[in-house]
Amino acid sequence: MNGKTPFVEAPPGPAEDLLVKVRAHVAADQLEDGEALVDRLLASWPDHGELVHLKGSLAWRRNDQDEAARLMERSLTLEPVLPHYFSNLCEVYRKLGRFDEALALGRKAADLHPDNIDFQINLSVLHYSRREPAQAIVHAERALALDPSRPDGHFGLAEPYLLLGDMERGWEEYQWRFGLDHPAALAMPKLDIPFWDGRPLPGGRLLVVADQGFGDVLQFCRYIPWAASQVGEVMVACGPELQSLVGQLPGAGRLFTSWEDAPPAQAYCALSGLPRLHGGGLDAIPSVTPYLRADPARVEVWAELLGALVPSGHRRVGLVWAGRPEHNNDRQRSATLKRLAPLTAVGGVTFVSLQMGPAMAQIGDYFGAAPLINLGAQLNDFDDTAAIIENLDLVVTVDTSVAHLTGALGKPVWIMLAYAPDWRWLLDRDDSPWYPTARLFRQPAHHAWDEIAHAVADALAPSLGPRGQAS
Repeated sequence: MNGKTPFVEAPPGPAEDLLVKVRAHVAADQLEDGEALVDRLLASWPDHGELVHLKGSLAWRRNDQDEAARLMERSLTLEPVLPHYFSNLCEVYRKLGRFDEALALGRKAADLHPDNIDFQINLSVLHYSRREPAQAIVHAERALALDPSRPDGHFGLAEPYLLLGDMERGWEEYQWRFGLDHPAALAMPKLDIPFWDGRPLPGGRLLVVADQGFGDVLQFCRYIPWAASQVGEVMVACGPELQSLVGQLPGAGRLFTSWEDAPPAQAYCALSGLPRLHGGGLDAIPSVTPYLRADPARVEVWAELLGALVPSGHRRVGLVWAGRPEHNNDRQRSATLKRLAPLTAVGGVTFVSLQMGPAMAQIGDYFGAAPLINLGAQLNDFDDTAAIIENLDLVVTVDTSVAHLTGALGKPVWIMLAYAPDWRWLLDRDDSPWYPTARLFRQPAHHAWDEIAHAVADALAPSLGPRGQAS
């Protein structure tokens, strides 16, 4: 290929109406119907480039990135090759962490069609994933120059600005997520009352909807007391997993599992929208901890159990190496227990696994020198996790909800971050304005878990003196 669009006459293939049906199935996430039709057509036209590419798109929708890459790569060897093939494969490579290959394809698509908004947005997302926020902003702005109303273009500005610490600009652009096919947008009710604008609402009732994941709820619930100071009553729609913790906050008022169960309100807002309404830069973040506390009765129960399990004189270090697999950046933020092996060679430490989910199975292959107590099967909820954390000297974790819970409890937490971290951890600093007790360990390059594990192990050994004196 010579850098120009390689359009050639298409070989004989299925009628256009059949291709339209396949495209519609892909766009509507009708995976079974789409794959059945694609497979039927490929049986007659196995070398039809668009069919092969559409089958790759269906694999991508099933979250089978490896199969999507294989099929989309093959589509580039078949004629005709269309510019969106390069952009689509760019996104697949980004998901797989093949960032240099992704960048080459993303640039090729944009060179072939510089006025395509989607190609610019894909490049913006890719540069953010490459820890290149300035370039991410450039491409998001190019997309918005073509269409200023695109929500994904504005959201493409939000996270880079937040990552760079420009909270005021970042929070404004972050509001555009409600126009996306995004969990936050899907969680928000459609009510005939206004979105709260942050101004005092004396005697009024405000419905706050916990619109994002567990970590976000634990991070942003700190703003509830401020919201309560501005209105007559705050009601919180929040999943049952966190209600007992969120309900501790002054002004939290009544809590509901579903917003439909709440009585009428004068206004509503997303929990993740409170930082914007509160206003201010990094120094305005309410950072006094603890703002959440473990249940004392549960703390006593776990104190007795850990006292019997942990060798006398050993320091107790909680450990989490993987987040929720469904998270859209889990390939980058999660490690494996084996990759953290240098930690387990530190003497005088007993690790207490707070790991949940499929990654718990990795404990079966654990052969580290340090004892590892697996409590995952006994963790019923976040209240149990909080009570265990209160009995630990330190928690070492990847970027997941346990990091936020430990920080909210005011306990020491060391957070191992991907090379391109989530925006909330900012850049080039080892502390956090969100959690005074947090220490951040950053990968020096993509997928550099070995390096980060050695750095944490080196810091862990001298930092742990007698029990209860972790720094």
